Amino acid sequence: MTTHEVLNQVPPLVGHDAADDPALLDGLDREGAGWAAAELHELGRLGGGEWAVEQGRLANEHPPVLRTHDRHGNRVDEVEFHPAWHELMRTAVTHGLHAAPWADERPGAHVARAAKFYTWRPDAGHGCPISMTYAAVPALRHAPELAARYEPLLTATSYDFGLRAPLAKRGLLAGMSMTEKQGGSDVRANTTTARPEPDGTYRLLGHKWFTSAPMCDVFLTLAQAPGGLTCFLVPRVLPDGTRNPMRLMRLKDKLGNRSNASAEIEYEHAVAWRVGDEGRGVRTIIDMVNLTRLDCVIGAAAGMRQGVTTAAHHATHRRAFGRYLVEAPLMRNVLADLAVESEAATVLMMRLAGATDRSARGDAAETAFKRLALAVGKYWVCKRWPGHAAEALECLGGNGYVEESGMPRLFRESPLNSIWEGSGNVAALDVLRALAREPEVMAAFQAEATAAAGADARLDAAVRRVRAELADPDDVELRARRVVERLALVLQGALLVRHGHPAVADAFCASRLDGDHGQAYGTLPRGVDFAAIIARAVPKVG
Repeated sequence: MTTHEVLNQVPPLVGHDAADDPALLDGLDREGAGWAAAELHELGRLGGGEWAVEQGRLANEHPPVLRTHDRHGNRVDEVEFHPAWHELMRTAVTHGLHAAPWADERPGAHVARAAKFYTWRPDAGHGCPISMTYAAVPALRHAPELAARYEPLLTATSYDFGLRAPLAKRGLLAGMSMTEKQGGSDVRANTTTARPEPDGTYRLLGHKWFTSAPMCDVFLTLAQAPGGLTCFLVPRVLPDGTRNPMRLMRLKDKLGNRSNASAEIEYEHAVAWRVGDEGRGVRTIIDMVNLTRLDCVIGAAAGMRQGVTTAAHHATHRRAFGRYLVEAPLMRNVLADLAVESEAATVLMMRLAGATDRSARGDAAETAFKRLALAVGKYWVCKRWPGHAAEALECLGGNGYVEESGMPRLFRESPLNSIWEGSGNVAALDVLRALAREPEVMAAFQAEATAAAGADARLDAAVRRVRAELADPDDVELRARRVVERLALVLQGALLVRHGHPAVADAFCASRLDGDHGQAYGTLPRGVDFAAIIARAVPKVG
């Protein structure tokens, strides 16, 4: 008799196509990037394979290490990464997940990039420099001469890691450095100074509290110039090959995102080039901020999909009390509820990607829609991820609480996107600011929300409630989260009713809009087509 016979354990979730996601693929076609399906599936099979999963594990178990000095005592300010990190980065850059769409004239290029960014999830940490590089290009275009030199390298699909003069490399990565310890989100309180020099450059002096991916090649940063808060481009290595005095003081010990280095840095009269006019720093860098907010939505939607597919895979193979977990009515309710939340996030994410693509091509109506919908989506989708991750982890029971399952890493990652690029309150207040200052954005939003008018009475009623909420002038700031939540639910509902699977749309409207839902996941009402919804979440392995 053996004492250790392995029974009733779930097979590893490897050997599947991570892009085999109905909501994602429908959105890819709908938003004009169906031409990218073949590459998306190629990336999905790679991401769902054993190699990528192992690289993600290694990158997190061997986090980056800061080396401030060499053995002779010279400052080097370098961060060492495990080879797995570089493999993940190389794959992402080669497939154009960074700034490649800015050099691609095909309609839907930004949609294709969003779908690939969503699909390639063996490790979320390496997505940070990928996202910032994507977002840097439109901000850099405020300085056409700098953009002409750096943009071709930022959009290149060559991963060329190492400290060398940027213009001598085959490809570049860009970071962003705004936050200071005394201000946080209030970047206008920044104290870093920028002194103009006769040659047209500036010298920066100050301390930045949170700079992610400090081993990028160039950074967009904010500093106080004589004319006010201004945006600057700061390279790590100067054109002559010498190190720019950008000192890495320490790496942050973070809750999640541990494979990615985040540092406190000091500028000791670092050389910088101005991007945009003096005093217009926030207006200049907001282009970068908005695109990284888009990636926050994409990342949260991708995390939800990863959570629900893992939970559904487990429930399909795990037996308890004489049946598979997926056959138990209450587990079916939980899985379906998680799947509905995931698909609502994905359909909104793809709509925002489409708006970004068309906005980049000069579509004013899509620009107005994106202005409000992106802030709404950033608040809501990112806010929903932590609870979703916790419930998905619980579906695995004790096995989900063990690091080997990957679920603890997913859970630790889940609060990040709600914090990065403006926490919940910042995002909610941004929505109010847009509503107050830009009337065209509400018109564009309403056009989207009412495009499905008459198709579902529950949606129509929710639209009326939102209008009443917006018409109430009292205590608007106090009610900001309530207002934004209702805007988000109406938008998701409208998109699902128009484009989603009928079973998913019905369950969403019944639970999220009609209020037939409890406070926890797994409280969908009777009458929901649980089988149809769950089937869309079960990954096809093998």
